[in-house]
Amino acid sequence: MRVLCVIPARFDSTRLPGKPLADIAGKPMIQRVYERAAEAKLPELVVVATDDARVLAAMESCGGKAMMTAKDHPTGTDRLAEVARAYANYDVIINVQGDEPLIAPQIIDDLATAFTEEPELKMATVMTVIEDEEKKIPTTSRLLQIKTAMHSIFSRSLIPYPRTAGVVPVYKHIGIYAYRRDFLLAYAKMLPTPLEQSESLEQLRALENGYRIKVIKTDCKFVGVDTPEDLAKVNAIYKKIENN
Repeated sequence: MRVLCVIPARFDSTRLPGKPLADIAGKPMIQRVYERAAEAKLPELVVVATDDARVLAAMESCGGKAMMTAKDHPTGTDRLAEVARAYANYDVIINVQGDEPLIAPQIIDDLATAFTEEPELKMATVMTVIEDEEKKIPTTSRLLQIKTAMHSIFSRSLIPYPRTAGVVPVYKHIGIYAYRRDFLLAYAKMLPTPLEQSESLEQLRALENGYRIKVIKTDCKFVGVDTPEDLAKVNAIYKKIENN
């Protein structure tokens, strides 16, 4: 089984313009994400998928692999599918978000391993127990497991509703996905679904079309970069790591 890791990096960002090139302890964020992903053992190749020549140049200057993609992709899944079409000899595509500079390489390997262990698996992702302060952030994606890790519900709302608190744990969805290549290409062609459009969560399209998503639990905690405040937190973490 051949595994390709793709890091989509769209230059425009409403809350943090030019986010892929934001400085993190002396390196652009996209380089930090790339270097983390490259530490995973199972992917044969890591590719940054970008719509901007500045990001492409930044990756080439650090010796990374990058591919220019169309600017008009409506979703990250469409950008990922463009790369998957260009790399036809890979079996599994792992999508690492370009704003996760603290992603753990082990999680990438865990996702790849799931496809080896389950030949019929089409899609997988990762979750971790949510922190109390994150429960109030409306952009955080939560999920609820039902009976097994192959049956889950995703929402930006707090699920389950804690009428009786503490009975069921609340999980935060980590935005890293893995797909069988053929499923990804089919998935990208599916029309947006009502729940997907309501919640603005692409993974709901798979569930509404009757597909299951395997969810792997991790104890790892990350700080994704959505705002200048997040960027400051990540800079502080990297400076502490490198000083040690």
